[in-house]
Amino acid sequence: MEVLRLHGASDVRIHHEPTPEPAPGEELVRVTAVGLCGSDLHWYEDGGIGESVVDEPLVLGHELGGVIVSGPREGERVIVEPANTCGGCEHCRVGNGNLCPDVSFLGHAPIHGGLREYMAWPQRLLLPAPDTIEGDDIALLEPLGIALHGVDLSHFKPGMSAGVFGAGPIGLFLIRTLRALGAGRIIASDVKPHRVEAALASGADEAWLADDDGVPAGIRDVVPVDVTFEVAGEDGALLTAMITAKRGGRVTVVGIPPSNRHSFPAGEVRRKGLTVAWSRRMKAIHMLRAIELADHGSVSLEGMITATYPLAESARAFDDLVARNGLKVVVKPTD
Repeated sequence: MEVLRLHGASDVRIHHEPTPEPAPGEELVRVTAVGLCGSDLHWYEDGGIGESVVDEPLVLGHELGGVIVSGPREGERVIVEPANTCGGCEHCRVGNGNLCPDVSFLGHAPIHGGLREYMAWPQRLLLPAPDTIEGDDIALLEPLGIALHGVDLSHFKPGMSAGVFGAGPIGLFLIRTLRALGAGRIIASDVKPHRVEAALASGADEAWLADDDGVPAGIRDVVPVDVTFEVAGEDGALLTAMITAKRGGRVTVVGIPPSNRHSFPAGEVRRKGLTVAWSRRMKAIHMLRAIELADHGSVSLEGMITATYPLAESARAFDDLVARNGLKVVVKPTD
């Protein structure tokens, strides 16, 4: 089978390797769609993310789905839950598996991800894909789940106003989710004009084009909102979230900064008495909720995928990701 491996910063190569054999409790999955996301971008651009680095060629990809080709569920189309948590630690026992210190996470070294034709993964983490979730859209459920976790962290309630700063796929899913849950006014921003337009199309009432520093000119003149979200991984977006939050408001940080460090003026947070919540991945319940919301049409997946590439053209897919062309870029290891 063909496998795409990251050897270091900006260095991806196709390998030909044997098809894996499922271990007990696992099934073999033919991978049909893999979404590329912000964490994949950090791995690709920097050769690592946070304190983790590429020590040996790594298979990226954790937003994915495919078809089971082994066992009693053979032929079933599935969405892959990328987090294999230990299930027994203090965090797992209370439902916070996203904080499990012993999690095995697809595409995060040393666990290889989905940018390959076939992969073996625990059967319990292969979730049935409803017929309403068509084609490559199965790769969108994980980022929708990330957005749902962010909404929960924000303590959002229907009728609240919100700000979403960074209008990539997760930011757009935040806007769509907030709108579906009964948000009042929603404001948004991005440094890319096409993503500003996408924010408006997704339900934002106002969408600002940010300057090169990530902060829209005149943003201090807007009426403050109840909850804000940083979804770009950039200091400018975080500062915008702090500027637009009301006194006593709540800022939720969803993006991952490229340098593993954020910097912001402490006075902006202190004078307003802001609470800042930091998001890590999602809980298992959020993937299930994402599937339910998408299945019922409560949160639309439409228009999110703007480019698809075969596995052999993955370098072009990563070029798109780096340039932030379009919205969601999907690689298709198999048809």
